[in-house]
Amino acid sequence: MSDTAAGLLQVGLLLACLAVVHRPLGGYMARVYTSDKDLAFERATYRLFGVDAKADQTWAVYARSVIAFSVVGLVLLYVLQRVQHWLPLSLGLPNVGSGLAFNTAASFVSNTNWQNYVPEATLGHLVQFAGLAVQNFLSAAVGMAVAVAVIRGFARSTTDRIGNFWVDLTRTTLRILLPIAVVGTLVLVALGVVQNFSGGHEVTSVVGQTQTVPGGPVASQEVIKELGTNGGGFYNANSAHPFENPNPLSNLFEIFLLLVIPVCITRTFGLMVNDKRQGYAILGVMGTLWAAFTFAATFFENQGAGTATQAAGAAMEGKETRFGEWASALFATSTTGTSTGAVNSMHDSYTALGGGTALFHMMLGEVSPGGVGTGLYGMLILAILTVFVAGLMVGRTPEYLKKKITAREMKLVSLYILTTPTVVLVGASIAMGLAVARASILNTDSPHGFSEVLYAFTSAGNNNGSAFAGLSGNIPFYNVALGLAMLLGRFVPIVFALALAGSLAKQQPVPVTQGTLPTHKALFVTMLVGVVVIVTGLTYFPALTLGPLAEGL
Repeated sequence: MSDTAAGLLQVGLLLACLAVVHRPLGGYMARVYTSDKDLAFERATYRLFGVDAKADQTWAVYARSVIAFSVVGLVLLYVLQRVQHWLPLSLGLPNVGSGLAFNTAASFVSNTNWQNYVPEATLGHLVQFAGLAVQNFLSAAVGMAVAVAVIRGFARSTTDRIGNFWVDLTRTTLRILLPIAVVGTLVLVALGVVQNFSGGHEVTSVVGQTQTVPGGPVASQEVIKELGTNGGGFYNANSAHPFENPNPLSNLFEIFLLLVIPVCITRTFGLMVNDKRQGYAILGVMGTLWAAFTFAATFFENQGAGTATQAAGAAMEGKETRFGEWASALFATSTTGTSTGAVNSMHDSYTALGGGTALFHMMLGEVSPGGVGTGLYGMLILAILTVFVAGLMVGRTPEYLKKKITAREMKLVSLYILTTPTVVLVGASIAMGLAVARASILNTDSPHGFSEVLYAFTSAGNNNGSAFAGLSGNIPFYNVALGLAMLLGRFVPIVFALALAGSLAKQQPVPVTQGTLPTHKALFVTMLVGVVVIVTGLTYFPALTLGPLAEGL
């Protein structure tokens, strides 16, 4: 079988698996978030923490709950790293330095999972599974809770209540993420992923030298790393490491995991707003963008310019031979289109335009299909922008899902859309202006060096976590700057999204008329795709011309 046939087969198998679970999982999640019944364990949890499960919150209270919960998680994870040497299962590793501990805590609490360190040489087993893996669950649950609150903003009317954060968080964790993670862990173990508490395994390299490769609870962290679109690996090589991702089948399963919730939550959205067609329209936009970037990444990596690349038949530098070009490009597109950041190949070794494709994909705002929860509410905000643009064309007050889009909604949409580019471009500009930051660039005299910095802040600001590994990030400047970029890129848009949900929930639905733009048809899907690409292009094109475009041309 040719590489092309094998590549098309795995893409087809992936899409078939997603199609099979789309209806049942999407419907199940809708029932989880609309049910009035609490499980016994949930009721005990609410009593323990003094939560009134029947008390809905205003958007401001919901937002404060998100921030407060995340701040507590940030502090606890920071402290856990600072005292790890005195904890069980530390493997004798020293305490993590203050700057790196802050960066890592900010990274995992914000669902970014940027790693300025070598995990197996920096963190013991306890910090890995009790700190990082726990935040993988909780940060993912926060994103899904916010998405559900935004959906309620469209579904409810004449109320200032958008749900209860603590109930949404608990149900997401216990009813959705945890059950899937348990089953997924067993699948990964069956496929050869490591799951133990071993301090290390002696292996012999191809040149006859021995080295110790640490074991650990890898499979249980790997599954939520992908399922929760987190991305932080147990090993520095991430999903390119054979203990995390041993074979093509495990690779395909991991791609399935990182796409499954962002894809299925579109059906949850359609069911909760009582119009399944709207969910299919949003899924159509996400799928169109994902397919386009998958094709582009695969094409650039298979047709990379350069004598060595053409002689080899493909750009295989930085890629695992057990996966090859197609599986590497498929993983890269899926991880940058979700907010996962996991990698099974080194993006810094991609061709100029191949790496630029991954970079531009993140710049879309992680909406194709986006992170768990974040992709959906990000796309819904862009949908509001699209109906606003359409309304300007025909001179009519824009509407979306029977809600008028007034000046207040558009101000919140504009602030949401401007936040991440501001974080990315300002951060990259400051880094390029400081000698201490430029000293961390591997390729100092080429456009690729600027691409490394731009990729870092794009990854941090969009809460992705993948990297052009040529940038040495473990210095005080990058630990602080990227940590702040991750926190601002995560929580400032969340506040604007929740404020938008609160504003929409207060409205009285307007009747559909002949002048209402149908938002479930191909015309709207096409317009929304265009808005996503054009807004991103206009925002980032000057920066891209200085990096991957200049290098590629």
